[in-house]
Amino acid sequence: MVKQGAKLEDRRKNAVVKLLPVFRQYGYEGATLSRLSDATGLGRASLYHHFPNGKEEMAAGVLDYAREVVGETIIAPLKAPGEPLIRLCTMSQRVSEFYHQGQSACLLAVLSLGEADGLFHDAVKRSLEGWLNALTQVLIEAGIEPNTARERSENAVMQIQGALVLVRGLEDTSLFDRVMAQLPDQLLAKN
Repeated sequence: MVKQGAKLEDRRKNAVVKLLPVFRQYGYEGATLSRLSDATGLGRASLYHHFPNGKEEMAAGVLDYAREVVGETIIAPLKAPGEPLIRLCTMSQRVSEFYHQGQSACLLAVLSLGEADGLFHDAVKRSLEGWLNALTQVLIEAGIEPNTARERSENAVMQIQGALVLVRGLEDTSLFDRVMAQLPDQLLAKN
């Protein structure tokens, strides 16, 4: 019985990984059951078997998965011991990988629009706060005054989000690469 439950959970997680690009590309409203089914290779009945509450549960699963990945790959290195510049460079590299050098939309952004905002607002807010808090703490450890550290952290996330929009609109990933390359030094600037 335990093995069967573990296999079901593995299949669900595999489905969530395949659902992530659909929600990133089409948003909550545009992630139709047909698109979700095509992405996972699962029929509608199988999707509902794994996600009895439908698309809302699928999006929540995707959001949880993305939060887990970001926590492990972006937030954890920020919280790890070590030189602030190295930690910020690691964050920049990992953010770039997570967004496929700017080619993938931000899940938090698309899940804060329309109907999805009412469903996922608190989860999106917690995710952003977690990132901002970890980033702010690194800057404080680097000797930057707390209010300035928070402001710089917020500006950094805004730069990343703006770069994601520009890459999609202009089809030029060099814009995202430039932001990510400059970000660690901007965050630690002594001015």
